[in-house]
Amino acid sequence: MGVKKRVARATSRGGRRVQLRYLAHARSGDKGDTANVGLIALKPEFYDVLRREITAPRVARHFRGMLTGSVERFELPNLRALNFLLHGALGGGGTLSLKTDAQGKVFSTALLRMEVAVPPGLDVG
Repeated sequence: MGVKKRVARATSRGGRRVQLRYLAHARSGDKGDTANVGLIALKPEFYDVLRREITAPRVARHFRGMLTGSVERFELPNLRALNFLLHGALGGGGTLSLKTDAQGKVFSTALLRMEVAVPPGLDVG
């Protein structure tokens, strides 16, 4: 099911849309030309929403125009976290890049601005 249909289904059942910053915190960094973004659920009950809503294709669309490569997603259920590798995100990497943020530190903040559908009854700050 597509993102728009999931959002419509959640909101039609009394759910709402919120920015990820209300569900998770994030950290990012670099390795060469790849940005690494970790997304960690703020509460255990938020992890299932993250797993369902934050897919590699969706992250790739969120950063469209900023990446020249693919996005990989890794699940870390014991930590209630997801880790994303954004290939081709840093213009060649730290010492080669002319980008202002050659180490990819702002990718975590940018990801936290993504909006997701949350089910009704989920206590989101």
